Amino acid sequence: MKYRTFGRTGWNISEIGYGMWGLAGWTGSDKAEVLRALQRSVELGCNFFDTAWAYADGVSEEILNQLLKNNPDKRLYGATKIPPKNRQWPSKAGSKLEDVFPADYIVEYTEKSLKNLGVDTIDLQQFHVWEDSWADQDEWKEAIMKLSEQGKVRAWGLSVNRWEPDNSLNTIRTGLIDAVQVIYNIFDQNPEDNLFPLCREMNVGIIARVPFDEGTLTGTFTKETTFPANDWRSTYFVPENLNSSVDHADALKPLLSDGMTMPEMALRFILSNPDVHTTIPGMRQIRNVEANTSTSDKGPLSPELLQELKGHRWDRTPTEWSQ
Repeated sequence: MKYRTFGRTGWNISEIGYGMWGLAGWTGSDKAEVLRALQRSVELGCNFFDTAWAYADGVSEEILNQLLKNNPDKRLYGATKIPPKNRQWPSKAGSKLEDVFPADYIVEYTEKSLKNLGVDTIDLQQFHVWEDSWADQDEWKEAIMKLSEQGKVRAWGLSVNRWEPDNSLNTIRTGLIDAVQVIYNIFDQNPEDNLFPLCREMNVGIIARVPFDEGTLTGTFTKETTFPANDWRSTYFVPENLNSSVDHADALKPLLSDGMTMPEMALRFILSNPDVHTTIPGMRQIRNVEANTSTSDKGPLSPELLQELKGHRWDRTPTEWSQ
């Protein structure tokens, strides 16, 4: 495993982090198996774990709590998120800060996460949605500064809405944000335009989420793929999205060299960009942990392949189903 300095925090974090959304609240999740997979990731050098209160109402945070207790001799970094008070994912343009992140609510959910995680201080507390129109409002600023001064949070971040990387730039310019979590993968390359250069200038950490485009970049989906009704992907992969996603993924398959899998190419594409500090695939099984973590040691893709992949950029705009 290779490590990168996480912006101005100075933390040395693993290039392959662990996205913990799918560990609770998704179909097919088994807690015992999840804990084995998490432990295996630690053994292989993973030290950055991203969760959220909204992942099964704190259950994912409690799973991370158990992992931290099982590894008291290791420095593992935990990142979590405050859910929007109005429970609207993503936030909408025109949403009022007082309806989504009022000051007392920021404090309340930070306290909830501290309890679930079993820690005195959260390494990285993030806003689970964001509108850049809130950048100049004082309420959120006063709340996060108070929590930092109390020693309850080390660093603050934004989880940027899907396909809206520029909906964060003015907030980053306040100097109060230490990290940004954004969708970045072979298809979603638009954070390179404005967000990444600003983060580089401000020394802000970058977490690339959704490295496999919710699964299509594993190359395993077909136009007949379905999900159980209680799985959120059943409402995300509507026919319009599934059919187009499969077509875009299939177009990448001829670029795979002998022995390279689609997931490996997807992760190495992200890690080929030095602006990214870690990427957080979801991993529920040990075999996925072992395959994904091994990509860090394989290094960047060739310049020729990277140039080819640039041509597979797929610019999308938010829709009713792009949660």
